[in-house]
Amino acid sequence: MLRKGLRTGPAGDLTSPAETGTTNNVRNTTSKASRNGRKTGKSGQSPARRPLASRLRRDWPLLLMTLPAAGLLLLFHYVPLLGNIIAFQDYSPYVGFKDSPFIGFSNFQWLLQDESFWDATLNTLSITTFQLVFYFPVPIALAILLDSVVRPRLRLIMQGIVYMPHFFSWVLVVTLFQQMLGGAGLISQILRDHGHKGIELMTNPDTFLLLVTAETVWKDAGWGTIIFLAALAAIDQHLYEAAAVDGASRWKRIWHITLPGLRPVVILLLILRLGEALNVGFEQFFLQRDAVGREAAEVLDTFVYWRTLTTGEWSYGAAAGLVKGLVGLLLILVANKVAHRFGEQGIYKRS
Repeated sequence: MLRKGLRTGPAGDLTSPAETGTTNNVRNTTSKASRNGRKTGKSGQSPARRPLASRLRRDWPLLLMTLPAAGLLLLFHYVPLLGNIIAFQDYSPYVGFKDSPFIGFSNFQWLLQDESFWDATLNTLSITTFQLVFYFPVPIALAILLDSVVRPRLRLIMQGIVYMPHFFSWVLVVTLFQQMLGGAGLISQILRDHGHKGIELMTNPDTFLLLVTAETVWKDAGWGTIIFLAALAAIDQHLYEAAAVDGASRWKRIWHITLPGLRPVVILLLILRLGEALNVGFEQFFLQRDAVGREAAEVLDTFVYWRTLTTGEWSYGAAAGLVKGLVGLLLILVANKVAHRFGEQGIYKRS
């Protein structure tokens, strides 16, 4: 009775109508999965890449917002790169790029044989190295200190105080240090009033390196904490709570949680700082060059100014600027490679 409604096939065929339906369902599911697999790629983990036109239609508001910034970057950073051609010419602004004679690498040969260029390069590297050791850690420590302030209102007041000097011009900063540390400054007057000899740090070439580093710390250390404070805000606060429950002291929490959390940002900024190793600024050293002498205060930026704008040797200055840019690019590539060796992202990473 139970077999009456069953339709059996030939001998050895064990397929029943129910089994056939199940098999068809499996085949349909497999077919759908294969089609989905073709859409998502071989791994089946990421969606297929959209066509360019579709992505443009989707992202056009964001692209429109970036057009002004991209236009400024193109106009003031990439278009002037074409002017580097004058480094290979005997350029004269009266005849222009087209009619200035091409002299090849002669400007670079003269540059590398110029002792004043090497003196400026040595001063620049000395200042960069000194500030990398004694200035670069200051914003990190200041950011950790500000982040540890419990009261939000007090923290905002302190942040405003340390940010403010960044908006002062270098003329004002140098004048302020002159009034404090100069021969007729406040400290010298106090020392003379108590029977001691006054100090003169603003015209002393031996202490110029300490002076410019102190000026940089006072002016820009607070501004440099912005990125580190943002990185501190991204650290999971549950890590601090768990460490406190386990009995970790404040210093241990800083050492094992805060500093590892800041490490990617520190390495990124360190790479960018190395890329600007030959660019320590112009105005700060230009203002104090006459007071301490060319041997102490001449850096590559002031060297280019004095050898280009004051003498009219445009090609020579362009060659010096091009060498400075190429050295900075090389330092960025080397530092980024070292960061990859230590397992960090760096400024870019090949996919």
